[in-house]
Amino acid sequence: MRTSMWRYRLDRRLATAAAILALAPACTSPPSPPPPAAATADLRWIGTWATGPVSLPAPDEEAADSPLGTVPRIAGQTVRQVVRTSIGGEAVRVLLSNQYGAAPLEIGAAHVALRVDGPAIDAAAGGSLTFGGAPATTIEAGSVLLSDPVALALPPLAELAIDLYLPGDMWGAGSAGTGHRTALSTTYLSAPGDHAGAPELPVEETTLTFFYLARVDVSTRTAPGAIVTLGDSITDGTASTPDTNSRWPDFLAERLVAEYGDAAPGVLNVGIGGNRVLSHNGGMETILRRGAPFGPDETPPDPNAFFGPSALSRFDRDVLLQAGVTHVVVLESINDVGFAYDNPWPAVEDLIAGHKALVQRAHARGLRIYGGTLTPFEGALTYSGTGEAKRQGFNAWMRSDSAYDAVIEFDLAIRDPDHPTRILPAYDPGDAIHGNDDGYRVMAEAVDLALFDVQAAAAAAH
Repeated sequence: MRTSMWRYRLDRRLATAAAILALAPACTSPPSPPPPAAATADLRWIGTWATGPVSLPAPDEEAADSPLGTVPRIAGQTVRQVVRTSIGGEAVRVLLSNQYGAAPLEIGAAHVALRVDGPAIDAAAGGSLTFGGAPATTIEAGSVLLSDPVALALPPLAELAIDLYLPGDMWGAGSAGTGHRTALSTTYLSAPGDHAGAPELPVEETTLTFFYLARVDVSTRTAPGAIVTLGDSITDGTASTPDTNSRWPDFLAERLVAEYGDAAPGVLNVGIGGNRVLSHNGGMETILRRGAPFGPDETPPDPNAFFGPSALSRFDRDVLLQAGVTHVVVLESINDVGFAYDNPWPAVEDLIAGHKALVQRAHARGLRIYGGTLTPFEGALTYSGTGEAKRQGFNAWMRSDSAYDAVIEFDLAIRDPDHPTRILPAYDPGDAIHGNDDGYRVMAEAVDLALFDVQAAAAAAH
C-alpha cells in the first residue's frame, strides 16, 4: 500500500511538471559556444638534411694523388661539420652511421648549434646531443644511431654545426670509416681533446668530407613532408662552389621556401658521386686520375672498385627510411651508360627495368616519384657514341612511356640548343658532364613546384 502511494505521488509530480512545461512560453536557448579554434597541428619529425653515406678509406690505404684529396686521420679530436638545412622546426635530432665500419665507433660527446661563421657557433642556440639520455655512446659496426631530440628554434635554410668528439682512432683496427667524400662543405678538425659545443673551435685542419653524419630531422607543425633527390655526382653537386650550397637540390629548397614559407617540404639530397642504378660505383677516381677516356682496346676499371652501393641496393636506406618522405626525384644512369663505354650491357632495356623497379618500390610505400631526363655528356671522360645512343634511347622512353609519375626535363634545361649532345658552355664547369653553379640553378628552375602538391599535403597534415 505504501509503495503504491509513493508511485501515485511520483506520477502526479511528473504529470504536473510536464503540464507546466507544456503551458510555458517557448524560451530561446542560449547560443552555442563558438567552435574551438583550429587545433594546433601535431609535431611531426620531417627530414631537413641528408646525405648518402659511403665507405671512407683509411689515409694509409688511399692514393696520395686522389682527385678527391685524402681523408685525414682523426683520433682524439672533435669534428665540427656544417650542413645547410632545408626547413625549420622546434627541435632537431641527428642520425649517425657506422654502416661501413668493421669495429665499434665511440662517440665521446656530441653537440648541435647554429653556425655563426666559419668554425664559430652560437652556443646558446643549440645543446648537447644525447643518446638514450647518455652524453656518450658506442655505435656498433654496421649500425646507425639516432640521437635524442634537442630543443632548437631552427629557421629554414639555416647553417647547423654538428660536433662529434671521437676519442679513439676513427678507423679502429683497420676499420673503414663511414661518411661522404664530396661534402662541398668545410669540416673543421680540432686540436686534440673534447671541444664539443665550444663557441670557438681550436681548428687544426679542414677537409671537404662528412664523417658519420647521415641525416638531420626537425620537429615541425607546418612542413607537409620531405622530398628525396636520389642521384649521382650531378645531384651531389660536383663542380659547384664549396660552401655556397649551389647544388640543384639546394636551389630547389630555396625555391620551395620562397614559395611556401614554413609550409615548404624538406629537401634531402642523397646523391653519390659515380652512383649507378644497376651496379655499385665503379672506377670514378681511376677515371679522374687518368685524365682521359678508355679506348676500345683498353681495360676499364673494375666496376665494383669504387665505394658506394647502387641506387637499387640503397633505395630503402636512403629513400624509404627518411623521416616524412612523400616524394622522390631520380636523376640516375648517366654513369650506367658512361662506365659501360662501348660494352653492350647495360642496354636501354636494362636501364628501363632498373628504373621501373625504383618506381614500383616507391609506389608500394605510397610515394610520388619523378624521373629526370639524362643530361648531355659529350666531351666527358666517360663519353662514347654507344653511351650517347643509350642516353638518347633512355630519354625517349622517359618522354613517351615512362613509369614515373612525371618527368622533369633536366636535359632540355642545361643542354646547348645548337649542339644538344653537349652542355651549354655557360653551364659547363669544364668537365662536360656536371653543371656549374648557374647550371645547377637552371636545373632546379626546371622543376615544377606544383608536382609536390604542397598546399594539398599541408591541408591534409593539419
